[in-house]
Amino acid sequence: MKIHHSFLSCKGRVLSAARLLVIAICGALAWVGDSSGEGGPVVVALGDSLTAGYGVPEAASYPARLQALLTSEGYPQTVVNAGVSGDTTAGGLRRIRWLLRHDPEIVILELGANDGLRGLPLEEIYSNLEKIILICKEEGIQVLLVGMKVPPNYGEHYARGFEDVFSRLARGHELPFVPFLLEGIAAQKGYTQGDGIHPEAEGYAVVTRTVWRHLKPMLKK
Repeated sequence: MKIHHSFLSCKGRVLSAARLLVIAICGALAWVGDSSGEGGPVVVALGDSLTAGYGVPEAASYPARLQALLTSEGYPQTVVNAGVSGDTTAGGLRRIRWLLRHDPEIVILELGANDGLRGLPLEEIYSNLEKIILICKEEGIQVLLVGMKVPPNYGEHYARGFEDVFSRLARGHELPFVPFLLEGIAAQKGYTQGDGIHPEAEGYAVVTRTVWRHLKPMLKK
């Protein structure tokens, strides 16, 4: 499985718009782990750098760890890591139909953090995520929605509204829901890299367990 590393901008560490665009285009055009011909069910992990595994070895990313866990427990699913550098909800919406070539039974939808860090309108974030969800549902694909948070320095009103985007979507579409991908590790020394956002390898081990708790009930052997 080929995994693409990515970067999630944070305040004070923002990449230039031009650089982000180049990275996103390159990631979108790249091969993201072709599962065709394997014949088994597929789980697509659609996300940004937190899915791609920025800053850690390929095998330490949560999709790679999830694949190892599935295999060890006798599940036939193949995990496709569709994490792309700096991706936003709009980028995910542009990519989703192309990713459906994998014929996934489940999409793990982890997007929105970059939107929030850029202060994009909440209803725009909601709309893009909802469109991705509806496309998946139209194809009979289950969606595991992953929630995120933004730092409090973006303002209490925006931070609360951002978090609520995910819970509203989960309630409205009756989706399995991971309330916060970085639960228990966000900004924790030993679990996160120097930017305070991206997990270290040990952090991704925790992330994998967090996702697994919600994914396992969705799986069939």
